[in-house]
Amino acid sequence: MTTWTPIDCHAHTKMSDGELSIEELIETVRARGVRPSIADHLSTDVSLAVKSVDAVREYLDALEPFDVARGGEFCWHDTLWREIHEDLMSRFTHLIGSLHAVRVCREKQWVSMFQRTLPDELTPVTYMMQHIEELERMADDMPVDILAHPTLLALPMRTLPVDELWTEALEERLVEALFRAGIAFEISNRYRPHERLVQRAHDRGVRLSLGSDGHTRAQVGDIAFPLEMAKRVGAAESALYDPYVHGTRAAR
Repeated sequence: MTTWTPIDCHAHTKMSDGELSIEELIETVRARGVRPSIADHLSTDVSLAVKSVDAVREYLDALEPFDVARGGEFCWHDTLWREIHEDLMSRFTHLIGSLHAVRVCREKQWVSMFQRTLPDELTPVTYMMQHIEELERMADDMPVDILAHPTLLALPMRTLPVDELWTEALEERLVEALFRAGIAFEISNRYRPHERLVQRAHDRGVRLSLGSDGHTRAQVGDIAFPLEMAKRVGAAESALYDPYVHGTRAAR
């Protein structure tokens, strides 16, 4: 009888904006009793990211000698993921999609999740409607395995109560988009989702993924919260997303 070991599907190294080398990340994560994966930022719009097709190839070459899941975190609003051919995509064990920006004001401009001000006319209700519409477009079009930090919102929205922002109708739309596309819901340790939404995703049959979104030695492999949340909503350990079991959608 084998013992199940969780895997951290989302962690960063010095190849993008993390502080650890490949070797250091693997050693640190394994010391926590967790299987490691590396999913660095692959985007022209993230500081210190891997920014070109040739650089993505070099990134995968660097990971190849190691016993580690080979992931990559692509930004939906960036074009790099569209430029990578299937032969290169097939070298990943898993692909992560991030909604780091949404189109607002009748799609005339992108609003980053990390900018401190929003257009004056953008109310929380309007923002959330446009956020969920963007997420649905992403789920329909982006060939990824996991949606990173599903509840990450623009900075000015993060101080508002969860129930004020995430209505049950919006939660239903998020979950249904992931279910239709076969994309896993990341329970992020960095941007922690509320339990009602995780429960809704699990009940609908959306696979759950564990991710530290770690950038530092203290963060990588820390998936205690995601694992506890998955257990609370009734997810079986064997059903949690595993890159080695559940493949990568881009190569299908």
